[in-house]
Amino acid sequence: MTENSKGTALITGASSGIGAIYADRLARRGFDLILVARNKERLDALAERLTDETGRAVEVVAADLGNKDDLGRVEKVLRTDASITTLVNNAGIGATAPLLASDIDKMEEMITLNVNALTRLTYAAVPGFVKRGTGAIINIASIVAIAPERLNGVYGGSKAFVLALTLSLQKELADKNVRVQAVLPGATATDFWGIAGRPLENVPSEIVMSAEDMVDASLAGFDLGEKVTIPSLPEVADWEAYEVARQKLMPNLSHSVPAARYRVGE
Repeated sequence: MTENSKGTALITGASSGIGAIYADRLARRGFDLILVARNKERLDALAERLTDETGRAVEVVAADLGNKDDLGRVEKVLRTDASITTLVNNAGIGATAPLLASDIDKMEEMITLNVNALTRLTYAAVPGFVKRGTGAIINIASIVAIAPERLNGVYGGSKAFVLALTLSLQKELADKNVRVQAVLPGATATDFWGIAGRPLENVPSEIVMSAEDMVDASLAGFDLGEKVTIPSLPEVADWEAYEVARQKLMPNLSHSVPAARYRVGE
């Protein structure tokens, strides 16, 4: 760890797009970095640039998080490197085609990366954060976590999992000095769209945010102490109202008898 470091941030999916911008911004905030992605050539080029520009120490780990052995290597880093203070769970893949036009094997791969890998990395990091009394996890979800009708339902379901896990961890770790933020981007200008089967030029430009603006807004939300950040949402009161409505359901979600409207024939 370099002198005057804020600790080390491990960022997945760091070779391009959102992950690479998080790497840039966190390095400029004083974090050393561990960059994880499949493309070692891109990682090395990014690491060299960030070290030259910021003076931070940057390590690269070439790994396919969909591969159990590679994932295990990254888990080990999170369990054993006590300098790590931040985990950015950014790696993921998407899909835009409806169910009937989707390849179930591709959907399984998406669940493996978006759900399984993120969960295992989170569980590798949290015990150390709790033991050291400090740490932060930034989970990149999506607006489809609360608007699954917008895109492929399996993709939406995987991001709803990320949001649910984040909300649960926020409650569980509230008194442990470990912060957990969920980021719910809308359409963002990255290679996500081409990989997901819908080229970016086919997405209305008025709903597409630059990846730089998305990351900067998300970090601003983190600085504000937000638990859930939706970079494009104009009024935070709208999310707060949504959350109040969700909390209002809580006392009545489990009772010993059915609700009156279901008691047929009484």
